[in-house]
Amino acid sequence: MAMGNFDSDVASPSDSLSQRTADATDRLWRAYKNGQVCHPIRDLIGSTDIENAYNVQSQLTRMRVDSGGKVVGWKIGLTADAVQHQLGVDQPDFGVLFEDMSYRDNDVVPIRRLVQPKVEAEVAFVLSEDLIVGDLDIATVSAAVDYAVAAIEIVDSRVAGWDISITDTIADNASSGLFVLGSRKVPLNDFDPAEVTMTMHVDGELASKGTGRDCLGDPLNALAWLAQITRDLGEPLRKGQIVLSGALGSMQPVSAGTRVDADISGLGSVRTALSKDDA
Repeated sequence: MAMGNFDSDVASPSDSLSQRTADATDRLWRAYKNGQVCHPIRDLIGSTDIENAYNVQSQLTRMRVDSGGKVVGWKIGLTADAVQHQLGVDQPDFGVLFEDMSYRDNDVVPIRRLVQPKVEAEVAFVLSEDLIVGDLDIATVSAAVDYAVAAIEIVDSRVAGWDISITDTIADNASSGLFVLGSRKVPLNDFDPAEVTMTMHVDGELASKGTGRDCLGDPLNALAWLAQITRDLGEPLRKGQIVLSGALGSMQPVSAGTRVDADISGLGSVRTALSKDDA
């Protein structure tokens, strides 16, 4: 969780866009590998070039896969008005889930894997079919869901102080960290994602609450949005993948030793804690 000295990372405005894109990728990669924070990358690629931000994210994904990482799904971010307001953005984004990011209900998460963690509660969908052809509307994506579970996402940012624009968070894999999946698997026939209610307690105190409708009106809306955009980009959602729907309420900062308990009606509870040291 070292903070590091990153003052020398500031780019020259005379650099070409391709060079600045490469520099943004390198800055975030070094921060990820070293467990440090860095300057925002918007000084390199700007705060509005969403396409290029996803290009940086894609390059970082490739580097992580080349280093042995296995993609197991996707996360949707910035789906709740409360979170958009917290971060000063006005649209959702998405990132990639890797196998080594996943933890089980009641696991203790090692704090050494995080630099500036925050937590949020959401619905996780597990797919039983590829989403490649046809109209990827709610009916289609619902039919492709095997089951859902309650989830806690531990979001994180390599950007110092969470000083992020939309391009900063997209490039940084949608400010991904780790995630914890509940153990109760519920098919869509047994609950309505839009109608769930969520409460999240941090160290026993109520820290966030919301409903399914706080996630783009319906977590299935978020899933349909992701299915369409990833297919358009040539990386469609696949059978067996996990999709985190996005937050149902505000995110809350956590630190070493923090306990987090989330309850989502119809899906049950999910619990985790951050280790008290770097073990």
